[in-house]
Amino acid sequence: MRLGSIILFVALCSLSAYYVYEPIPEDIEQRWKLMLTNTLFRSLIHLADFSELVGLKDYMGVMYAVTLLEIIAPVSDEHVNVTVDSFDGVEVLLYQPKQQSGNTELRRALIYLHGGGWCLGSSYMSPYDLVARRLATELNAVVLSVEYRLAPAHHFPVPYEDVYRVVKYFLQVGVLAQYSVDPGRIAVSGDSAGGNLAAAVTQQLLKDPTQKVQLKAQALIYPVLQALDLKTPSYQQNQDMPILPRTLMVRFWSEYFTSDRAFFRAMMENTHNNPESSTLLKFVNWSSFLPETYHGSYNYSAPAMAQGQAGMESGGAFPSLADPRASPLLVPDAALRSLPKAYIITCEYDVLRDDGLMYATRLRAAGVEVTHEHYDAGFHGALMFTMWPMDFLIADRMLDNYVKWLKENL
Repeated sequence: MRLGSIILFVALCSLSAYYVYEPIPEDIEQRWKLMLTNTLFRSLIHLADFSELVGLKDYMGVMYAVTLLEIIAPVSDEHVNVTVDSFDGVEVLLYQPKQQSGNTELRRALIYLHGGGWCLGSSYMSPYDLVARRLATELNAVVLSVEYRLAPAHHFPVPYEDVYRVVKYFLQVGVLAQYSVDPGRIAVSGDSAGGNLAAAVTQQLLKDPTQKVQLKAQALIYPVLQALDLKTPSYQQNQDMPILPRTLMVRFWSEYFTSDRAFFRAMMENTHNNPESSTLLKFVNWSSFLPETYHGSYNYSAPAMAQGQAGMESGGAFPSLADPRASPLLVPDAALRSLPKAYIITCEYDVLRDDGLMYATRLRAAGVEVTHEHYDAGFHGALMFTMWPMDFLIADRMLDNYVKWLKENL
């Protein structure tokens, strides 16, 4: 009996070690901490797959637990006044530095858009609350965090339209005056899917002839910027990396457009393009816009068009594939030339690395001032790992550099 218990114990330990251990690159700091953190993510992904398979709960409904675990009730403190409001029908969190006696100087403002693949995430998550407070205090800025609606309950373009409505509302001269904001010192920023929304909104504002106040800067943190080619070198190199494996990112993209699994399968095979989107592949051709050092051993092959049922779906029901509001990389060079200065963060061990690199290349070629910070040992989502016990040294460096750039450029 005792021997049997020992064998069972050893077997469980071996199984646990096998499940936890991942071949994470040696140059990533705190590798074992990242392995343990990612074990939680992988376990949830497996649970979501199983739940969907047996019909208990939909995939994203299970994955939303990541959001719920971090939800807090933001409260005011001695430095920042926090309020919940509604801008043109969309819920927002407002972080305002407490006015110093006799100080009537107009402030900066930052509109922040959370990540989560358009399906997860919330302005009420503790890491976003921490970042918003730091931005408000160190920049003496009004920080507006947008609680846009999420897929799959609200597919594209709903999340984008929520954000655009908030930005348009906030940029009214009267509203800016109400919050003592300098109209010439406003930026939009976001991480991951939030970076996608920030880039898209920045582009669309320039096309609006009625828009009087424009943004001074855009800060995009490991943004996702295109849905046409999901086999760039970074998608291939990092397909099994924490915290965002390729399968999950592709699932986010497909759920942003539709909950039909046929479309997800086509995206997984990179055969989801339709005739309209195929004409725009030139804007996301990584062999042209990706610095050679990031090509690795990969050779460019243009994505094929979807066939059969998936082809009919992507060609008919999903013209959104060609919509730059979903994929900001799809605009021609002329549409990039007047964009405000940009700050772009990319991470080496991130499926989205090449999206940010290509956008930095194209913006610079169009004459836009770009500050690009690449983290050779970085992984997706790193900026949000600031809270114990899942706090990482790279998150502190990344946040310090992000705040420093905003101080100097906003």
